[in-house]
Amino acid sequence: MGLSASLFSGITGLQAHGDKMSVLGNNIANVNTVGFKSAKMHFEDAISQDVTTATGTAQVGRGVQVGAIYADFAQGSFETTSEATDLAIGGAGFFIVSPKEDETVYYSRAGNFRFDKDGYLTDPHGYVLQGWEVQTTATGVATGNKTTASAAVRTVGVPTDIRLENFQSAPQATTRINMITNLDSGEASHATSATNPYFSLFEAWDGTADPPVGDSLYGYQSTMKVYDENGSAHNVTTYYDQVTLSNAGGKKVWEYIVTSSPAEDGRLISGTTAFATSSAAGLLMTGTLTFNAAGDLTGTSAFTLKSGVSAGGIKNLSNWTLANFSQNGLPLLTANFLSTSNASFTDSVGPSTIEMNFGLSNQDLSGSGITKGWNTGTSAISNASMFGTNITDISRIPNYGKVETSALASTSYSTGSTTLFQSQDGYTAGFLQNVSVDRDGVLTGRYSNGQILELYALTIADFNNRWGLRREGGNLFSETRDSGDALTGRPNTGGKGSIASNSLEASNVDLAVEFVNMITTQRGFQANSKVITTTDSMMGELIQLKR
Repeated sequence: MGLSASLFSGITGLQAHGDKMSVLGNNIANVNTVGFKSAKMHFEDAISQDVTTATGTAQVGRGVQVGAIYADFAQGSFETTSEATDLAIGGAGFFIVSPKEDETVYYSRAGNFRFDKDGYLTDPHGYVLQGWEVQTTATGVATGNKTTASAAVRTVGVPTDIRLENFQSAPQATTRINMITNLDSGEASHATSATNPYFSLFEAWDGTADPPVGDSLYGYQSTMKVYDENGSAHNVTTYYDQVTLSNAGGKKVWEYIVTSSPAEDGRLISGTTAFATSSAAGLLMTGTLTFNAAGDLTGTSAFTLKSGVSAGGIKNLSNWTLANFSQNGLPLLTANFLSTSNASFTDSVGPSTIEMNFGLSNQDLSGSGITKGWNTGTSAISNASMFGTNITDISRIPNYGKVETSALASTSYSTGSTTLFQSQDGYTAGFLQNVSVDRDGVLTGRYSNGQILELYALTIADFNNRWGLRREGGNLFSETRDSGDALTGRPNTGGKGSIASNSLEASNVDLAVEFVNMITTQRGFQANSKVITTTDSMMGELIQLKR
């Protein structure tokens, strides 16, 4: 080994430090690249050559070489944006993207996604973000005037392209009415009937008149919109009137009727005879609300028309039977609204079964819980019982077998009649207005009809050895044998990071560190160049020996 060996050692130093400067330059060039992960380069000594010494064999190094170049996956800071589809991962994991109609899969920390003209959620290259489609398992849970779908996310199998193909929310028919009121305990009775005092409003209703019930015949009324299966709105009005009682032991009873517009009543009496032509048109349910001396609701009765009644018998109370119950322990009424689709005709959209909730539910549902559960206080009674005729004694008013009062129930206090709360779960068709993504990666659509529907759940991937991933350019990584297979799952599960919407992860390049590394790299390069020049000088001296 001669002087020339030191020349080549110096050359390896120049090459290695030149490579490191390339790494540093690339880091600095990407200081503002979304989701960029800086690289760290490590040196290692090259192979050593054995030499013989007086004490035995020794080794002399032959220079330096690049040991490894690793990506630094430290968390980058978040930049706030105005776009809901700008996403950042806080913690471990990568977004999964794939070209359209291609099974190639890439991984990225850059979350600048946008919907393209075909509804795909894509990155700047047009690669589609992957996720699981939400499988809706229920019609929804009403919260005020909003409805959030009760949904289950399928997290097995291969994730699919996130694509919005339907920008419209289908209408939903009303299946439940919540009507919570305070009925003034000091209100006088208006409609009276000697034979049926608890059903005076029922007898006063005339669907062929305008109005069907006069203002002087009830104490309070409340109207709300409900929807048929086509999304058409219809008014449902509940009328209330206090019943004059004697020897009631401080109890108060209000009768009520639930009604629709007689002209929109599409029920059929028998065959093709229209319900809307009868005096009972629009009369959907009748019953009573019983309050104790303190004004708290303690009992409810509900009657609906039995099937197969002739036109002459629909206003006969003997043909109105105790209502069936839903599985929620609430009485059911049936409506069949006429929907005007254009100016020339009206058509029935089909019957709707609706729960009526005043704040009490029946928790004593035997069998299926549909056709049983009424009680007079002394014995159970069948729903087929027709208690509408000549109920003049408060003790004969039917009630639920086991009453459960909700946190918000109707009352009868002396503070004036008012509607405390009313809601229903139907809605008209709506159009997508905007989307959002929560920290669990659930993509939610907000529609013009007030619906908030979960559409997709983002899939993110992590690796046992993320440092084994291959950089593909464009902020993309690909899987390799060194990285191992992708471990996919939902954000915020299994050690994976959470999602921040309206945010982008900035480059994690630290300029201060890079500048310091540049200085040390420059000095290393200079020192290795000195090795070459010094060796050259020594070789020059050697040549000068022969003159």
